[in-house]
Amino acid sequence: MMELGALGLSELDGKVYVALIGRPHATSAQIAADCRLSAIAAGRALARLAQAGLADRAGRPVRYAAVAPDEALGALIVEREARLNQARSLVSELMKAHRETLRVGHPDLAVDVLTARDDISALVQRIHAQARVEVCILDRPPYIDRPGSNFGMQTAKQRQGVRHRVIYDGGAIAWPGRLEQDILPSVRAGEQARVRAELPLKLVLADDQVAVIPLSLAPRGEAGVYIVHRSSILVALRALFDAEWERAAPLPDLPAAAQARGAEPAAPGRSAPDEQTRSLLTMLAAGLTDRAIARSLEWSERTTQRRIQRLMLALGAATRFQACHLAMQRGWL
Repeated sequence: MMELGALGLSELDGKVYVALIGRPHATSAQIAADCRLSAIAAGRALARLAQAGLADRAGRPVRYAAVAPDEALGALIVEREARLNQARSLVSELMKAHRETLRVGHPDLAVDVLTARDDISALVQRIHAQARVEVCILDRPPYIDRPGSNFGMQTAKQRQGVRHRVIYDGGAIAWPGRLEQDILPSVRAGEQARVRAELPLKLVLADDQVAVIPLSLAPRGEAGVYIVHRSSILVALRALFDAEWERAAPLPDLPAAAQARGAEPAAPGRSAPDEQTRSLLTMLAAGLTDRAIARSLEWSERTTQRRIQRLMLALGAATRFQACHLAMQRGWL
């Protein structure tokens, strides 16, 4: 009776219980004969079944009847599940202690997992607060906290000399209100910002000591994170950030773009462009779509396309790529 053994019944007790189901109101002698057991062994097994709630006994001589399996075995299943849940909790606690031990003895092996939303938010806040030299960020949606929620802490740390370098994904730039309400104020406060059309993952890395990345790149993957301590993995994450930084286009402070959206940008000549033109070039160089640019600058897509065409004509460019290349040659990017 391997199946009943999974519920904690011995092979002998399981055999007796099955025999009892097939013979209602049986005596211990009858069960002994059916199972080819001694009278003493059968009596002890029946007593154990009665004590466990799997059999009823009554009358003289004493007769036994099996309790309905769905009731008796269902109770055993519930009890076993409760014990398994307790075991899982114990394993979780032991794993926490194990990781802490590894961190003391083998810091290069330390990679933790965090899944609670509030704990993740608190962790990111703590990493920002404890940074002493530099915080490097790959910023892309979706977000656990409201974008810009760390602005106050970031500016305070920048005043203390902590450098912040952030690469924004095109989706972050196009996030409604994000450019004006968060990104541009951060740049004005001293943040070094660049933009890429698409980033491979989200990342917060502080002082080359600790990094946080999502468990999964799938939707809602940000609901869990890896905490990476000093290790070869952390070195690889830093190399990834540096490579993305080299490829990314600088994102300048664009106050005019936020304040004069209704006005046509002046046609660029050989002199430096106005801020609206620079913002448009920056986003084109980052590979943002017309829709993303329009959302970011609060233009219509038709207006965006018209201004791109006007810029290309002024630069003498046949393609958008060529326009960005010519703008770089002029020192506009």
